[in-house]
Amino acid sequence: MATNAAQAKATQDFVPIKEVRNGIVILKDGSLRALLMASSINLALKSQDEQQAVIGQFQNFLNSLEFTAQFFVQSRALDIRPYIALLEDRYQKELDDLMRIQIREYIAFIKDFTERANIMSKNFFIVVPYDPALASRGGFSSMLSGGTSASATLTDEQFQQYRTQLEQRVSVIEQGLVRTGVRIVQLGTEEVIELFYKLFNPGELEKPLQVTQMQQ
Repeated sequence: MATNAAQAKATQDFVPIKEVRNGIVILKDGSLRALLMASSINLALKSQDEQQAVIGQFQNFLNSLEFTAQFFVQSRALDIRPYIALLEDRYQKELDDLMRIQIREYIAFIKDFTERANIMSKNFFIVVPYDPALASRGGFSSMLSGGTSASATLTDEQFQQYRTQLEQRVSVIEQGLVRTGVRIVQLGTEEVIELFYKLFNPGELEKPLQVTQMQQ
């Protein structure tokens, strides 16, 4: 028991996150992070002029940023179990014998295809930071590590003040990416917790991350 408690404490100390409040990640040093989920663009389906336009807009967006931001891609093996379960339910309810045969053959095809092919699902995220201490000094912070290991406690008034500053940065990110055709949505508390749980438990197969529909 003592060994397990020591391991749990060591793991907790390794994670820089103190809490998630209203969808905002609060780190142990008192800095904040907002997590955005972004849509993708298939440049291969666009003409050369369209590709250059998108790349140019994205370059302008990056050059216009006055704060740091982290872009990362989460790649995972596609979990088809929910889809197979849906087909199995349809198979059980189907009364037509021909349709039952077709559904059963389709289920077998999907299982065989996914076993042979390495199908990956990809999610695109943006981490937007706000560090009040470094912002006051005109500096920049890292994405998931604070400037100090000391634990900082934010009052409700401080949190609302810093959150306003962070939301302004989120708005800048959103407006910049909209010009490139990329849509974003900010993750809520449950979605942030689920995302970090999957990041720290990569071996577990779970349902895909469910988020609010992308803003049009």
